[in-house]
Amino acid sequence: MRVVAVRHARAGSRGSMLLTPRNRTPGRLRVAPLLASAVSVCLVSASAPAAPLGVGDRLFPYLGNPGYDVASYDLSFTYPGTNSKPFQAVTTINAWTTTSLERVNLDFAHGKVHSVEVDGKPASFASAGEDVVVTPGKPLPKGSWTRITVRHTSNPVSPKGREGGWVRTADGLAMANQADAAHLVFPCNDHPSDKALYTIRITAPDGYTAVANGLPTSVARAGRATTWTYRTRHPMATELAQVSVGRSTVLRRTGPHGLPVRDVVPTKDRALLEPWLKKTPGQIAWMESKVGPYPFETYGALVAAADTGFELETQTLSLFERDLFTDPAYPKWYIESIMVHELAHQWFGNSVSPRTWSDLWLNEGHASWYEALYADEKADRPLEARMRAAYGTSDSWRAAGGPPAAPKTPQPGQKISIFRPNVYDGGALVLYALRQEIGRLAFDRLERSWVTRHRDGVATTADFVALAEEISGRDLDAFFKAWLYGEKTPPMPGHPHWKPLAPEKAAKAAPGQRHGAR
Repeated sequence: MRVVAVRHARAGSRGSMLLTPRNRTPGRLRVAPLLASAVSVCLVSASAPAAPLGVGDRLFPYLGNPGYDVASYDLSFTYPGTNSKPFQAVTTINAWTTTSLERVNLDFAHGKVHSVEVDGKPASFASAGEDVVVTPGKPLPKGSWTRITVRHTSNPVSPKGREGGWVRTADGLAMANQADAAHLVFPCNDHPSDKALYTIRITAPDGYTAVANGLPTSVARAGRATTWTYRTRHPMATELAQVSVGRSTVLRRTGPHGLPVRDVVPTKDRALLEPWLKKTPGQIAWMESKVGPYPFETYGALVAAADTGFELETQTLSLFERDLFTDPAYPKWYIESIMVHELAHQWFGNSVSPRTWSDLWLNEGHASWYEALYADEKADRPLEARMRAAYGTSDSWRAAGGPPAAPKTPQPGQKISIFRPNVYDGGALVLYALRQEIGRLAFDRLERSWVTRHRDGVATTADFVALAEEISGRDLDAFFKAWLYGEKTPPMPGHPHWKPLAPEKAAKAAPGQRHGAR
């Protein structure tokens, strides 16, 4: 995600979410494990009242649910042509149980559940916090395959005090689920550690076009409505799901190696946006030259006429505000670098997803790194100058948001406040320091190996540390401990003269200020 709430002030001055989680050998730096095994014991007591559960994420303790591993989602939405009221939806979850379950907790809020079936038979259900607790007719044994079908509403009107989920556009809807909002749209296991395949069906009245992640498999017309079906070929985190309905046009082109590229734009803006969108194949080729083959079946931009304050890396179809491309305040180089930021996320954050939300820097730091590198190579916006500016303000970022790999917990009512400069340019600064420390050749090998080894999986900061040590042949424990977890920014390798700025000067310089909360 690229937050742009204060982009106007900065754009002219500088370059600026698995079927089974993979367990890799950790490095010496260990992150706190998720607490699924501890929490799951709560699921086996039928006498206890229904209660919300979670997988124990440090930043979002009630996100996700223990006891099962989702293999696939089948989502069906019936859009009525208005954003003023809830509409009908059906969510089917196919999952393996990882422990014996008398109840199954699903993350779901801001919608009404009509009925639930487990393996084709009616099941009782109750709300608990932001969970729906499902009680099947008989317990589900450990290691069993189960199908849960929930008939429910999905509400496009945002709940009071919450952001994310459905985004209302000028002509329809789009999704923005990062970090904790997919369960405002559909029942799910709403944590990036549990990735799954998706089939998504959208029925909408004549005159609308519906798109979703993955590739289209069918278009069926009945009466005055059309149903579009899409499927993903790679597992996806709930936070990366995308559904758009609008008076849109789908533009198609070909990317590297015959990759199908599709962009979705407001029909009236087709000609206006084409000069920007035609750059995408070249940007994909550039990213492939840095880290290897594009990891998914398709890519493209979804341009929405909405005021979101951010761009978002929804898998295979990144979400962009229309104003990014049409506001003359944004220089050409800046717009292109933001496009590359979201594209880079397809490797870093989407194909390789964070095991916990504390690993967010691996997503945003890498996306910011390639954003900056692209601006350096294509627009003469020097990488070193950007990193030096980031170094000057890094101590202030750490004080406000925590170290890059240990971000402060979200503020009450502001769960997206984890998306702060400490994980954006602060994360990119860690990568720059690492390249200085181990050399460019080892760093480039690390980047390619990272996205290859963990493709379609989830990974942790400890995994990254271990791989960096493996490839460099060096003990990097002290380096990473200081750079990722220190309250103060360590000396920059190769640049002993770089100094942190005083807080008042850092506030004025703030090269990553536009990454502040939405």
